Amino acid sequence: MARDPERDRLSGRVARFARVGAGLSGAAATIGANALFGTGDLDARNAKAMKEALGRLKGPVMKVAQIMATIPDLLPPEFAEEFGQLQTNAPAMGPAFVRRRMAAELGPAWQRRFGSFDLHPAAAASLGQVHRATAANGAPLAVKLQYPDMQSAVESDLAQLRAFMSVVRRLYTSLDTREVVEELAERLREELDYDREAKAMDLYRTFFANRDDIHIPTPDAGLSTGRLLTMTWLDGEGLLALKCADQETRNHVAKILFEGWWTPLIHMGVIHGDPHLGNYTFADGGRRLNLLDFGCIRIFPPAFVGGVVKLFHAMSTGDKAGEAEAYRAWGFKDLSQDLIDVLGIWARFIYAPLLDDRVRTVADGVAPSQYGRREAFQVKQALDQKGPVTIPREFVFMDRAAIGLGAAFLHLAAEQNWRRLFEASLEDFSEAALAERQAKALAAAGF
Repeated sequence: MARDPERDRLSGRVARFARVGAGLSGAAATIGANALFGTGDLDARNAKAMKEALGRLKGPVMKVAQIMATIPDLLPPEFAEEFGQLQTNAPAMGPAFVRRRMAAELGPAWQRRFGSFDLHPAAAASLGQVHRATAANGAPLAVKLQYPDMQSAVESDLAQLRAFMSVVRRLYTSLDTREVVEELAERLREELDYDREAKAMDLYRTFFANRDDIHIPTPDAGLSTGRLLTMTWLDGEGLLALKCADQETRNHVAKILFEGWWTPLIHMGVIHGDPHLGNYTFADGGRRLNLLDFGCIRIFPPAFVGGVVKLFHAMSTGDKAGEAEAYRAWGFKDLSQDLIDVLGIWARFIYAPLLDDRVRTVADGVAPSQYGRREAFQVKQALDQKGPVTIPREFVFMDRAAIGLGAAFLHLAAEQNWRRLFEASLEDFSEAALAERQAKALAAAGF
């Protein structure tokens, strides 16, 4: 009897829902039991239970957990530490499966459209895998192929994650994370849309068109679909390969990384929301940045970016009223002076390198392993007394980018006058000018 593909997909969705649900429900039960009967290191034991549950799962829910780990002020420090140890380890699709997936996207004669195609992936991640190929003219290509039925898997995992986070929220009442979960959900859905990713690639390539030291891949529309993205292959080495380079090289690498992330935010209201070490490489001995993977591109309202700039100026001059205005521009609501002071603990940590007009490392003497931990702990303690506070959606990926880039700068032990770099990006800034530039750039890219 012939197999029914629809029945197979439905069975797979039901099985995944049950598997993810069982894992998260088990973790929730353990956390509940700890709350009733536990003493001592409660947060540490809860975090370990959650990590063990997630460690048995793959795909979207794992990706969300990894994102949450990169936002230290979102979770208790013990949770962030355990989640940070999770590894995706996504099982790659085998050659036979790849052939079927490629045929589903480009038709049965798909191989004739390439000069060559390596059926074994160059990299595998939570939502898809990348293959090396060549065009008919021999040009090197990267082919990003989405795993099958990922939309259903994402929605299933998100439903279970919301249920689990409602349990966590009742135990850790100082932070209301509902908006954060919705932000992660929307960005994760966007990552499944390869048409959108191709537009984001065009947006960034146009923005950096006049820079020889920042390169963006070019998508090939004729070899792409909503679940298959073919683009030029950019050769380069990872950031960690440059850790032993001379100080001048490491400083230059940090400079172009800084400009690669923050100038699009200031001038277009757009940020690359995933500064994972695998999402950029370097060529020419660190002189050129290859910016990769545009699935997680966050577009901000100009008023939010205005808040970023307002907070910089307010903190530079000690303007407390300006600080409060900036937090409100970010979307924080119902802010008492106590909560404004608590937010200031984290903001001063994030902005510290930008407020210091001298050459320094990002951590400035703090051990990399302790970077941000003291501040995250202070925020949690203060919110336990003076909270709760709802974290606005727009805040999530800007915070994530800041932490991710800070980690990269720490790996490099890079030294810069970060304030001068940031001020250079602010030349002639205004919200009105940003709104006009953003509208034109997004329209030109097809958004």
